[in-house]
Amino acid sequence: MKNLGIVVNCRKPHAPKVLERLAGKAHSLGMNLFVVCGEEGGAIPGAARLSEAELVKTADVLLALGGDGTVLRAARILAGSDKPVLGVNLGSLGFMTSVTEQNLDHALEALKHGQCTISNRSVAECRVTRDGKDLGCFRGLNDVVLGWGESSRVITLDVELDGVPVASYKCDGLIVSTPTGSTGHSLSAGGPILHPDSPCFVITVICPHTLSNRPLVISDRSVVVVHVAQTTKHVLLSVDGQEEMAIQQGDRLDIRRAEKGVRFLHLPDYSYFSVLQKKLLWRGSSAVEG
Repeated sequence: MKNLGIVVNCRKPHAPKVLERLAGKAHSLGMNLFVVCGEEGGAIPGAARLSEAELVKTADVLLALGGDGTVLRAARILAGSDKPVLGVNLGSLGFMTSVTEQNLDHALEALKHGQCTISNRSVAECRVTRDGKDLGCFRGLNDVVLGWGESSRVITLDVELDGVPVASYKCDGLIVSTPTGSTGHSLSAGGPILHPDSPCFVITVICPHTLSNRPLVISDRSVVVVHVAQTTKHVLLSVDGQEEMAIQQGDRLDIRRAEKGVRFLHLPDYSYFSVLQKKLLWRGSSAVEG
C-alpha cells in the first residue's frame, strides 16, 4: 500500500508532532500522503490536498489519526468503498484505533510490506420516512440512536422485526447497534458485548419504563422497523454521532445490514480481547490468594 489517505483530528494537542513524524517516515518508505482539503492539508508536510471523493478514489488505505470519532469520520468518508481503514490512537480510549502512537512507524512498515490483517465489519443502514416520503438514508458503523430531545418526557416507540410486532416501549430512546458499536452507547445502556465477527445486531432500549426489559440480540439479516408512535417533543436521530436529524411523531425508521461494510486493518499481533482488557478493564474471575 503506497498511497495513504490521512483523516486526522487536528484538535489533539500533540497531533502536529505526530503528523511531522508520519510525513518523515512515509517519505523514507516511498509512500504518498493525501488529505482532505481544509485544515488538515496545512498540517501535514508534503501531503496533496483532495476532495473526499478524490481521496477515496486515490488512496490505498485511510489512516484515521485521533480517536473513535476520527475512525467513524473515515468510515463516513468511505461511503461504502472497500478501501480499508487503519486507526491510530492519539487520545485516551480509542477503542476502534488498534495502533498506538508509539507503534506508528511499525504500522507504516507493515502497510508497506503487506503484513496487516483484515477485519470485515458490518454497517447498519437506516432509512427514514415521513408520511410515505423518503427523508434520507444513513450508514452507521457503530449505531443508530433515537432519543434525547428538548425535554425529559418519555416517548413511545413501536418496534417490528421482519414485519412481526416485537414490543411498544415507553422510554427515553432506543439504540440499534452493530457488533463494532456494541462497546459504545449500547454498552453504557446495559447492552451486551458482541464479537466483531458476529452476524447480528443488538436492540437496546434507553431507560425503559419497565422492570422486565432486556437488550435483544437479532440476526443482521432481519429488518428492524421503529415507529415513533407518540411524542410531545422532537427527538433526535444520531448515526455514529456523525449525522443527525430531527424526528417527529409518525416517522418510521427501517434499519438493516448495509450491502457494503467497512474493512479494518490491524497489526499482526492485534487481539480483540486484549483491547477489551486494556480499554474497558474487562476481565474474568480473579484468583483469591491466601
